[in-house]
Amino acid sequence: MMNSSKPAYADYFGRLRGMPLYKEFIQNWHNVETFEARPDDLVIVTYPKSGTTWISEIVCMIYTEGDLEKCKKDAIFNRVPYLESKTENVINGVQQLKQMASPRIVKSHLPLELLPASFWEKNCKIIYVCRNAKDVVVSYYFFFLMVTVNPDPGSFQDFVEKFMDGEVPYGSWYKHTKSWWEKRKNPQVLFLFYEDMQENIRREVLKVVKFLGRKISEELLAKIIRHTSFQEMKNNPSTNYTTLPEEVMNHKVSPFMRKGVAGDWKNHFTVALNEKFDMHYKQQMKGSTLKPRTEI
Repeated sequence: MMNSSKPAYADYFGRLRGMPLYKEFIQNWHNVETFEARPDDLVIVTYPKSGTTWISEIVCMIYTEGDLEKCKKDAIFNRVPYLESKTENVINGVQQLKQMASPRIVKSHLPLELLPASFWEKNCKIIYVCRNAKDVVVSYYFFFLMVTVNPDPGSFQDFVEKFMDGEVPYGSWYKHTKSWWEKRKNPQVLFLFYEDMQENIRREVLKVVKFLGRKISEELLAKIIRHTSFQEMKNNPSTNYTTLPEEVMNHKVSPFMRKGVAGDWKNHFTVALNEKFDMHYKQQMKGSTLKPRTEI
């Protein structure tokens, strides 16, 4: 179902060190690369569609000690600015962050080698969330359909091919996740799995609390888990992106918070596509000890 009003897919993205990315982001790259971190910055990094909003809201709840009013008073994209994002007159992550009081929570989808050096120099803490590639590609496809400025992704099979070839914004999922996996033993990096969060959110929230050097009560832990459940976040305008105008995100096409489960890929992959994907996956991940679960 091609939409002739949309630009051709290949024309839409530029290249940043070989990685496909939105052209406006690339035009602003100098400001991102030279970004001045602060020692108490916390950086949340994910490949797109890997639970970014979920982990961001969990961290917000920990930082505010469960103050729902503080967490609901502004949209998540203002409380946790998206570092490298830049759209004409609407979003400028670097500017937002410069104006923010410390401690800041920073969101980024950048691969390891492109994260501004300042975060490493200031020894900032970084949380990376990894989600299995099959669920990521399904979620990314629906995201492509609902974000009105994106080019037409074609059929699901077409999009999976692009994903396998790294021809989507932020490039290869394989390279991205493997590069961050290599940093998992760095004490300033916490590497989490989306599937582990699905399986036992209490355990994973406690990992985050410990990593941040905080202590929380059982009562606060229960409150965080309740507030960051999928249903709560799907219905919460400060986390579900419905505050953005329809010309930016069209929730009638597909909601931003769609399903939030592990294993939904089974409803979208054909047997043949799954076999092809698995074979390619094996080649790409050869020699890596990174093994996200594709179901729980």
